[in-house]
Amino acid sequence: MKKVAFKTLGCRLNQYETDAIASQFQENDFQLVPFDKEADVYVINSCTVTHQSDHKSRNFISQANRKNPNSVLVVTGCMATNAKNELESRKEINYVVENDRKSSVYSLVEAHFNGEIVHPSKLSDDLFSYGSTDKGFHTRSMIKIQDGCDNFCTFCIIPSVRGRAVSRPIHSILENVKSVIAKGAKEIVLTGVNIGRYEFEQYKFDDVVEQILNLDGDFRLRISSIEPDGFGDKFLSLLNHPKMTPHLHLCLQSGSDTILLRMRRMYGIKRFKEIVNKIRFIRPDFNITTDMIIGFPGETDHDFEATCNIIRELNFGHVHAFKYSIRNGTRAERMIDQVDERIKTKRSELLRRIAEQVKKQYRCDFIGKVQTVLVEKTDGTNAKGYGEHYVPVEFIGSDLKKNHFYKLRIKDISTGDEPVLIGEQIK
Repeated sequence: MKKVAFKTLGCRLNQYETDAIASQFQENDFQLVPFDKEADVYVINSCTVTHQSDHKSRNFISQANRKNPNSVLVVTGCMATNAKNELESRKEINYVVENDRKSSVYSLVEAHFNGEIVHPSKLSDDLFSYGSTDKGFHTRSMIKIQDGCDNFCTFCIIPSVRGRAVSRPIHSILENVKSVIAKGAKEIVLTGVNIGRYEFEQYKFDDVVEQILNLDGDFRLRISSIEPDGFGDKFLSLLNHPKMTPHLHLCLQSGSDTILLRMRRMYGIKRFKEIVNKIRFIRPDFNITTDMIIGFPGETDHDFEATCNIIRELNFGHVHAFKYSIRNGTRAERMIDQVDERIKTKRSELLRRIAEQVKKQYRCDFIGKVQTVLVEKTDGTNAKGYGEHYVPVEFIGSDLKKNHFYKLRIKDISTGDEPVLIGEQIK
C-alpha cells in the first residue's frame, strides 16, 4: 500500500475538505500516516489568513521534502491560490492546486502514479464534489453547504482566494447528510466560508437547518463559524430543537464600534449583544465562542479596552484571538495608522489571559451538570470527546467505543492550559 500524509492549516472548511480528500485516498487503498512519518504522497492544505499561516505552510513544505525527497508533494488551499507563482517556482513541490480544484487532488495523484502528467488547471472545478468524510480525521462529519464570500471586510483576503459566494443545491446537501448518517455519523457539522448567507433558489440558511433537523436518525447538528448578520429569528427558534447543539461560533472581531466600522463589518456591538441575549434567553448556558483581531489599524487603548470588556461581559466559552496581519490587496493594507508590533504583542498577551479566565469560569459552571458526550478517542477504558456544548470532556469506563454517545455527570475540571471537564458515566 502506498502511504499518504496530510497537514491542514486554518479553518474548519479546510478541515472538512482534507477529511473528504483523505477518505478518497483511503477508499483507493492508500494508507493514512502521520505527517511527520515517511510517505509516498504529502498533501498540504494551506491557509493564508495571516503571515504566520504562510510561514507555517512553508515550514511544512520543507518538512515533507526532508522526510522523503522522492514523494509526490501537493500544496493546495488558500495559499496555493494567493501565492501560486511563488509555490510553482519551488522545485520540491510537484503540484500547486488552487482552491476551486481541490476536490480533484486524488485524481491528480492517481494520474501521476499512472505515468500521466496532468496540469492542475485541467482538473474539475466543482466546489462541492468532495464526497463522504467517513474515513477522515474527525468523528464529526462536516458537510460543506457554501463557499466564497461577498462581504469584503477590509482585513480579509478570503474573497480573493475563495471567490464570490456560491451555495450548494439543497437536495445535494440533504443527500450528503443522509449518506453520512447511514454510515453511522452521530454529529453533523455545517461548514462553509459564510454559511449564514446560504441562498439556493427559494431556500435560505434556516431552511437548510430545519430540513436537516427533521431527518430521521440518531444524530445531532452543529453549526460551524457563522457571521452575526447571517441569520434571523427563524434560525433562533430552531435552537430549541433537541437535535441542535447549544453552541455557536459567532465572529465578533472587535469590541469597538469604531474598529468594526473600519473593518467594514455588517453589524455593531449593540446588534451583536442583542443576538447573544436572544440566544441566552433560549438557553442561559449556551456556549458562544468568537474570534478577535488584535491591533487592527487605528485601534487605540480605548478600543482595545472595549474588546476586553465585552469578553468579560458576554462570557465567551472560547476566544480565538490573533494579531492583525497585513494582507496584500486588502483595503486595510493601505490604512496609514498601523499598530506597532510591540503593542500588538502586549495587547495579545493581556487579552489571552482575560479570555482564558473567562473560558475556565464558563467551564467550571458545568460541574454537577449532565453532558451527552460523543467519544472521539478511547482505548476502551479512557475516553475523550465533546459534550453538546462543544466543551472537551474526559471520563473512565469499560468497553468504551469511539463515535458513541455517553451521558455523563461532570464531577471536576482539570488544571492546566486547556481546562477539560472530568465526567462520570451515568448508569
